[in-house]
Amino acid sequence: YMAHNNQTWMNEFILLGLSNDWKIQIYLFVLFLAMYLVTMLGNFLIIHLIRIDIRLHTPMYFFLSILSFVDICYMNSTVPQMLIHFLSSRKSIPFHSCVVQLYITLALGGTEFFLLGAMAYDRYVAVCYPLHYTVIMHGGLCIALAAACWTAGFLNSLMETIITFRLPLCKDVINHFACETLAVLRLACVDISFNKVMVAFSGFVVLMLPCSLVLFSYAQIVKAILRIRSAQGRRKAFGTCASHLTVVSLCFGASIFTYMKPQSNSSAENEKMLALFYTTVAPMLNPMIYSLRNKEVMGALRRALGRFSEET
Repeated sequence: YMAHNNQTWMNEFILLGLSNDWKIQIYLFVLFLAMYLVTMLGNFLIIHLIRIDIRLHTPMYFFLSILSFVDICYMNSTVPQMLIHFLSSRKSIPFHSCVVQLYITLALGGTEFFLLGAMAYDRYVAVCYPLHYTVIMHGGLCIALAAACWTAGFLNSLMETIITFRLPLCKDVINHFACETLAVLRLACVDISFNKVMVAFSGFVVLMLPCSLVLFSYAQIVKAILRIRSAQGRRKAFGTCASHLTVVSLCFGASIFTYMKPQSNSSAENEKMLALFYTTVAPMLNPMIYSLRNKEVMGALRRALGRFSEET
């Protein structure tokens, strides 16, 4: 009963953040502000290029534009608050804002992993069935896959958020820079074995299923590439997939290590460092990887700059 009352009276949480040292917080503010601006610029640029260049109106870039939009929303769900807290003496977040933040970050994260799985399937069809690619990956299928990714991500997040905040919470200090599932569960004053099982189940659905689809797709892609006789043809085929494979390795690696390892071996500080990677570093690297390693995107950028210089 007391635990239930404690949860009822709890109006806000205190976030410990990354450091208590004022000078370090100033340095972190400058660093993450720069990363935030680079991420926003890079992802908005990709979305704009895909929208204005008809050569990029293909299924691959359709999914890439959605991925960039998800990265923009995902970073905005945590980084602006983190920047404010770097300059604040009291790092608090209202209870309802914590609930919303957890729901949004989980939903966007899940959507991104499902999108990466859909993009792997797109590359599989492009490499293994090039003559039937446009027939298989038609507009209706692309829209259906994108809608399924959004729906699955938000439904999974709803389930996990509900079971997390139904727990009676006896503490109000979260050892994290944002409201994150594992950090919030540490505030509970009851047994959380069921929640740990559900976190593992959610991780399996959101991480391991898309990752399995990616591994299967690329196993088939490698087989198809090895059957290509010319070395130039093999390089071209692998080049269409290298960027996506790099992003997949970055995103899945940190998240699987965080959510799929035994919880007894978990550390709050390690979880914060890993969370920093997949909430700030990965969204910043995605547009760089896709643009610098992709001739079509760089070509679209040059054409856009050429048109802009002609108009001015």
